[in-house]
Amino acid sequence: MVPPVRRQRVRTRVVLPLVLAAALVAACAASVGHVPAALDPSSFGDVLHRDGVDRLGVEDGLVPDGSSPFDDIPALSRLDADLLDALRAAAADAAQDGIRLVVTSGWRSTRYQQRLYDEALAEHGSEAGRWAARPGTSVHETGGAVDLGPVDAQHWLETYGAGHGLCRTYDNEPWHYELRPEAVSRGCPATYADASADPRLQS
Repeated sequence: MVPPVRRQRVRTRVVLPLVLAAALVAACAASVGHVPAALDPSSFGDVLHRDGVDRLGVEDGLVPDGSSPFDDIPALSRLDADLLDALRAAAADAAQDGIRLVVTSGWRSTRYQQRLYDEALAEHGSEAGRWAARPGTSVHETGGAVDLGPVDAQHWLETYGAGHGLCRTYDNEPWHYELRPEAVSRGCPATYADASADPRLQS
Protein backbone atom coordinates (compact mmCIF):
# COMPACT_ATOMS: atom_id res chain seq x y z
CA MET A 1 0.00 0.00 0.00
CA VAL A 2 1.31 3.48 -0.90
CA PRO A 3 1.74 5.70 2.16
CA PRO A 4 -0.65 8.67 2.31
CA VAL A 5 2.16 11.19 1.86
CA ARG A 6 3.38 9.52 -1.32
CA ARG A 7 -0.19 9.36 -2.69
CA GLN A 8 -0.50 13.11 -2.11
CA ARG A 9 2.74 13.67 -4.04
CA VAL A 10 1.55 11.65 -7.04
CA ARG A 11 -1.72 13.58 -7.08
CA THR A 12 0.18 16.90 -6.98
CA ARG A 13 2.45 15.82 -9.82
CA VAL A 14 -0.59 15.12 -12.03
CA VAL A 15 -2.88 17.99 -10.98
CA LEU A 16 -0.32 20.82 -10.98
CA PRO A 17 0.65 20.43 -14.67
CA LEU A 18 -3.04 20.27 -15.58
CA VAL A 19 -3.74 23.48 -13.67
CA LEU A 20 -0.78 25.22 -15.33
CA ALA A 21 -1.86 24.00 -18.79
CA ALA A 22 -5.41 25.26 -18.22
CA ALA A 23 -4.07 28.66 -17.14
CA LEU A 24 -1.90 28.83 -20.25
CA VAL A 25 -4.82 27.98 -22.54
CA ALA A 26 -6.99 30.62 -20.84
CA ALA A 27 -4.27 33.24 -21.23
CA CYS A 28 -3.88 32.45 -24.93
CA ALA A 29 -7.64 32.60 -25.45
CA ALA A 30 -7.79 35.97 -23.72
CA SER A 31 -4.96 37.26 -25.86
CA VAL A 32 -6.62 36.11 -29.08
CA GLY A 33 -9.86 37.70 -27.93
CA HIS A 34 -8.23 41.13 -28.22
CA VAL A 35 -7.83 40.74 -32.02
CA PRO A 36 -10.91 42.09 -33.83
CA ALA A 37 -12.42 39.16 -35.76
CA ALA A 38 -12.89 41.25 -38.88
CA LEU A 39 -9.16 42.01 -39.01
CA ASP A 40 -7.86 38.59 -37.99
CA PRO A 41 -5.80 37.37 -40.99
CA SER A 42 -6.99 33.82 -40.36
CA SER A 43 -10.54 34.97 -41.19
CA PHE A 44 -9.61 35.74 -44.78
CA GLY A 45 -9.99 33.30 -47.64
CA ASP A 46 -7.29 33.11 -50.33
CA VAL A 47 -5.62 36.43 -49.63
CA LEU A 48 -2.86 35.84 -52.16
CA HIS A 49 -0.06 36.59 -49.69
CA ARG A 50 3.24 35.42 -51.14
CA ASP A 51 6.58 35.44 -49.29
CA GLY A 52 5.34 38.23 -47.04
CA VAL A 53 5.88 40.75 -49.86
CA ASP A 54 3.24 43.30 -50.85
CA ARG A 55 0.72 41.82 -48.49
CA LEU A 56 -2.85 42.72 -49.32
CA GLY A 57 -5.18 43.97 -46.62
CA VAL A 58 -8.66 45.35 -46.08
CA GLU A 59 -7.40 48.72 -47.33
CA ASP A 60 -6.91 47.08 -50.75
CA GLY A 61 -10.46 45.78 -50.75
CA LEU A 62 -9.74 42.38 -49.27
CA VAL A 63 -12.93 41.02 -47.68
CA PRO A 64 -12.94 39.00 -44.42
CA ASP A 65 -14.76 35.68 -44.72
CA GLY A 66 -18.48 35.88 -44.02
CA SER A 67 -18.77 39.63 -44.62
CA SER A 68 -22.25 41.10 -44.74
CA PRO A 69 -23.37 43.85 -47.17
CA PHE A 70 -23.87 45.96 -44.04
CA ASP A 71 -20.26 45.74 -42.84
CA ASP A 72 -18.10 48.86 -42.75
CA ILE A 73 -15.06 47.87 -44.82
CA PRO A 74 -13.42 49.62 -47.82
CA ALA A 75 -14.60 46.91 -50.22
CA LEU A 76 -18.15 48.10 -49.48
CA SER A 77 -17.78 51.75 -48.48
CA ARG A 78 -15.95 52.44 -51.75
CA LEU A 79 -18.63 50.86 -53.92
CA ASP A 80 -20.79 53.09 -56.06
CA ALA A 81 -23.35 54.52 -53.62
CA ASP A 82 -26.36 53.39 -55.68
CA LEU A 83 -24.96 49.88 -56.03
CA LEU A 84 -24.40 49.69 -52.27
CA ASP A 85 -27.95 50.88 -51.58
CA ALA A 86 -29.38 48.29 -53.98
CA LEU A 87 -27.20 45.57 -52.48
CA ARG A 88 -28.31 46.33 -48.94
CA ALA A 89 -31.97 46.49 -49.93
CA ALA A 90 -31.63 43.11 -51.65
CA ALA A 91 -29.86 41.66 -48.61
CA ALA A 92 -32.69 42.81 -46.35
CA ASP A 93 -35.29 41.23 -48.65
CA ALA A 94 -33.30 38.01 -48.96
CA ALA A 95 -33.05 37.78 -45.18
CA GLN A 96 -36.85 37.71 -44.99
CA ASP A 97 -36.67 34.59 -47.16
CA GLY A 98 -34.07 33.04 -44.89
CA ILE A 99 -31.22 33.76 -47.32
CA ARG A 100 -28.01 35.47 -46.21
CA LEU A 101 -26.03 37.36 -48.84
CA VAL A 102 -22.28 37.16 -48.22
CA VAL A 103 -19.88 39.56 -49.90
CA THR A 104 -16.71 37.94 -51.25
CA SER A 105 -15.40 40.96 -53.17
CA GLY A 106 -16.40 44.53 -53.93
CA TRP A 107 -14.21 47.54 -54.62
CA ARG A 108 -10.56 46.54 -55.20
CA SER A 109 -7.33 48.51 -55.35
CA THR A 110 -5.31 48.35 -58.55
CA ARG A 111 -2.61 46.28 -56.86
CA TYR A 112 -5.21 43.78 -55.67
CA GLN A 113 -6.53 43.52 -59.23
CA GLN A 114 -2.95 43.11 -60.48
CA ARG A 115 -2.44 40.24 -58.05
CA LEU A 116 -5.64 38.55 -59.22
CA TYR A 117 -4.66 38.98 -62.85
CA ASP A 118 -1.17 37.60 -62.20
CA GLU A 119 -2.71 34.56 -60.51
CA ALA A 120 -5.10 34.03 -63.44
CA LEU A 121 -2.21 34.41 -65.88
CA ALA A 122 -0.15 31.83 -64.00
CA GLU A 123 -3.05 29.36 -63.91
CA HIS A 124 -4.78 29.95 -67.24
CA GLY A 125 -2.10 31.49 -69.47
CA SER A 126 -3.52 33.14 -72.58
CA GLU A 127 -7.07 32.62 -71.28
CA ALA A 128 -6.46 34.64 -68.10
CA GLY A 129 -8.78 37.37 -69.36
CA ARG A 130 -11.73 35.01 -69.02
CA TRP A 131 -11.26 34.97 -65.25
CA ALA A 132 -9.72 38.30 -64.27
CA ALA A 133 -9.68 41.71 -65.91
CA ARG A 134 -6.42 43.50 -66.58
CA PRO A 135 -5.63 46.11 -63.93
CA GLY A 136 -7.05 49.46 -64.93
CA THR A 137 -10.05 47.92 -66.71
CA SER A 138 -11.87 46.04 -63.94
CA VAL A 139 -15.28 47.28 -62.89
CA HIS A 140 -14.30 46.31 -59.35
CA GLU A 141 -11.62 49.02 -59.35
CA THR A 142 -14.27 51.69 -59.95
CA GLY A 143 -16.59 50.27 -57.28
CA GLY A 144 -19.10 49.15 -59.89
CA ALA A 145 -19.27 45.43 -59.13
CA VAL A 146 -19.75 43.10 -56.19
CA ASP A 147 -19.20 39.36 -55.86
CA LEU A 148 -21.73 37.49 -53.75
CA GLY A 149 -22.31 34.06 -52.31
CA PRO A 150 -23.10 31.41 -51.23
CA VAL A 151 -24.88 29.34 -53.88
CA ASP A 152 -28.35 29.72 -52.35
CA ALA A 153 -27.88 33.51 -52.37
CA GLN A 154 -26.82 33.41 -56.02
CA HIS A 155 -29.96 31.43 -56.86
CA TRP A 156 -32.06 33.97 -54.96
CA LEU A 157 -30.45 36.82 -56.90
CA GLU A 158 -31.09 35.08 -60.22
CA THR A 159 -34.79 35.24 -59.38
CA TYR A 160 -35.13 38.48 -57.42
CA GLY A 161 -31.99 40.51 -58.11
CA ALA A 162 -33.45 42.35 -61.11
CA GLY A 163 -36.13 43.81 -58.86
CA HIS A 164 -33.32 45.67 -57.13
CA GLY A 165 -31.44 46.45 -60.33
CA LEU A 166 -28.81 43.83 -59.55
CA CYS A 167 -27.79 41.77 -62.57
CA ARG A 168 -25.35 38.96 -63.16
CA THR A 169 -22.79 40.02 -65.76
CA TYR A 170 -20.92 36.87 -66.86
CA ASP A 171 -22.05 33.33 -67.61
CA ASN A 172 -18.97 31.83 -65.97
CA GLU A 173 -19.19 33.97 -62.81
CA PRO A 174 -22.48 33.34 -60.99
CA TRP A 175 -21.16 35.51 -58.14
CA HIS A 176 -20.46 38.75 -60.09
CA TYR A 177 -23.26 41.37 -59.95
CA GLU A 178 -23.51 44.94 -61.22
CA LEU A 179 -26.16 47.63 -60.99
CA ARG A 180 -28.56 47.97 -63.92
CA PRO A 181 -31.34 50.34 -62.73
CA GLU A 182 -33.40 49.71 -65.86
CA ALA A 183 -33.64 46.02 -64.90
CA VAL A 184 -36.29 46.91 -62.30
CA SER A 185 -38.80 47.47 -65.11
CA ARG A 186 -37.20 45.68 -68.09
CA GLY A 187 -35.31 42.78 -66.59
CA CYS A 188 -31.59 42.17 -66.76
CA PRO A 189 -29.73 42.43 -70.09
CA ALA A 190 -28.05 39.42 -71.67
CA THR A 191 -24.88 38.25 -69.96
CA TYR A 192 -21.43 38.03 -71.53
CA ALA A 193 -19.88 34.57 -71.86
CA ASP A 194 -16.98 35.73 -69.67
CA ALA A 195 -14.91 38.83 -68.90
CA SER A 196 -12.91 38.53 -72.13
CA ALA A 197 -16.13 39.12 -74.10
CA ASP A 198 -16.97 42.33 -72.21
CA PRO A 199 -16.14 45.30 -74.48
CA ARG A 200 -15.67 47.57 -71.43
CA LEU A 201 -12.65 45.56 -70.35
CA GLN A 202 -10.73 45.68 -73.60
CA SER A 203 -7.49 47.63 -73.25
